[in-house]
Amino acid sequence: MQNGHGVLTFNFVYLGLAVTLFLLERAMPHEASWLRNDGQMLPDLSHTLLNKGLVQILVVTATTMGAAEALAPEGGGIWPTDWPLALQIALGLIVAEFGLYWAHRLSHEIPYLWRFHAVHHSVKRLWFFNTGRFHFVDTAISIVLSQPLLFLAGAPKEVFIWVSGITAFIGILTHCNIQMRFGVLNYIFNTPGLHRWHHSMDLREGNKNYGENLMLWDQLFGTYFDADRRPPAVIGIKDHMPESFAGQLVQPFSPRKPDLPVSAESEKA
Repeated sequence: MQNGHGVLTFNFVYLGLAVTLFLLERAMPHEASWLRNDGQMLPDLSHTLLNKGLVQILVVTATTMGAAEALAPEGGGIWPTDWPLALQIALGLIVAEFGLYWAHRLSHEIPYLWRFHAVHHSVKRLWFFNTGRFHFVDTAISIVLSQPLLFLAGAPKEVFIWVSGITAFIGILTHCNIQMRFGVLNYIFNTPGLHRWHHSMDLREGNKNYGENLMLWDQLFGTYFDADRRPPAVIGIKDHMPESFAGQLVQPFSPRKPDLPVSAESEKA
């Protein structure tokens, strides 16, 4: 998109990665049980299309209309426009990640916000296909708490495009069901290995690793978690979640809210 290609080109590249992950998940799965159909492919796809469409419309509209330049503070803000683009992108990830981290963490700690985030945590398996399974309100909260930080800092539109693209690609990678080792990358990026702990039903493990792309803020705020053992294969929430896409959209607005995910071990604790 920065070089003049449209959103369609980005989606083709994204689809190519999805197909690659699909093949690798079957060739070398992390959890063989997660390969079984959970009956949620249609709701997962519906959530993904709704959220992906929402995000792309906002990003494309903002960059096309020059929102980054229009909303930047007078004088250009504090953004280091003289830095090489690669360093500006890295800074953009750090700045946006601060908002993404707190949006995610608050969705676990505030009961009303958890109602929407529970749609994502209700999955019984992790694989590339349910990467976009988020309630649209949950997605909107993340956007509202992260993108304005870049606007206020005066980041140029190229940084917005790169940060949005990287977030999309890392998101699909963190949910993939592929057996691999991550080593030192676990201390820098949100990896599949770290995100599997985040989906644990034990709150001592599940209320950790809130980072979307980077683990910097988890490290600083004490919510980083990684253990020298295998993450749990049984994941989800203890409360009921409707099977249908429409039911999942309506569920957060019902009088009876989903409870936080909790296991017998954490209840005893």
